[in-house]
Amino acid sequence: MIAVDWGTSSFRAYRLADDGSVRAQRSAAAGLLACGGRFEAVLAQQLEGWDDELVAMAGMIGSRSGWHEVPYVAAPAGAAEIAAGMHAFEAASLPGRRLLIAPGLSHQPAAGAPEVMRGEETQIVALLDRLPGAGPHVVCLPGTHSKWVRVEAGRITGWQTAMTGELYALLRQHSLLAALMPAPAETDGDDPEAFARGLAASADEGGLTHHLFGVRTRGLSGALQPGQAPSFLSGLLIGHELNGLVPTGATRVHLVGSAALLPRYERALAARGLATQRHDEALSARGLHALVRARRS
Repeated sequence: MIAVDWGTSSFRAYRLADDGSVRAQRSAAAGLLACGGRFEAVLAQQLEGWDDELVAMAGMIGSRSGWHEVPYVAAPAGAAEIAAGMHAFEAASLPGRRLLIAPGLSHQPAAGAPEVMRGEETQIVALLDRLPGAGPHVVCLPGTHSKWVRVEAGRITGWQTAMTGELYALLRQHSLLAALMPAPAETDGDDPEAFARGLAASADEGGLTHHLFGVRTRGLSGALQPGQAPSFLSGLLIGHELNGLVPTGATRVHLVGSAALLPRYERALAARGLATQRHDEALSARGLHALVRARRS
């Protein structure tokens, strides 16, 4: 089969063997924003030369702005419930292909705003047989919208989302703080000393909006050099994320994400006495394989 992780800005395809191992993979800047609604044509182009019949997709491709909007499955849910919610269809320009889109999950906590996810559920499904015992387990998926997920007895029971990555990008590029920083670079957030200072500052009195103004005043006073400011800001925002979302009593956090971002979360969690275990973000392919197996059983 072929597994496709299709998001707003990215497209990743994996050709899988019967046991779920990756035989080949491709990636392209063919996310939803770049497709212009031409999902069928884009998929045909990206899969050219791969003749596998089954194509299972996950991510924003199943959202309201995607190819087919697939209704969310309500949590608590495990692989069986998510698999049952997959949408099956065919496409005229993809003869001989059977297409599936994973549904994503929704959750209504007892208090607070409703929660949704699309794509992350496949990564967590891939982790289920790696988590020891019934749990509860805490899984963090850092990124544009970081997810803090609770897993118990092989099921996703709930989660909370923080717009940390998106807020960082907005403040880094489009706020008053940006004037005190060099042009954005791949190394943003990678000054460990400045990151640690930002992380520590998140525990000060005053709250996030006050602390953000402190990034500016530290720059104006010379307490923070321009090259240090992005790392300080990253530490500050991640610190506030941890302040609000690390579950009480947690001792270990499973991290799923990019190699560029996970070290910051590892340092931040270690500073608070929590152990971490890192998992690669390419878990989505393995998760889609597990969902297809669950759908057939």
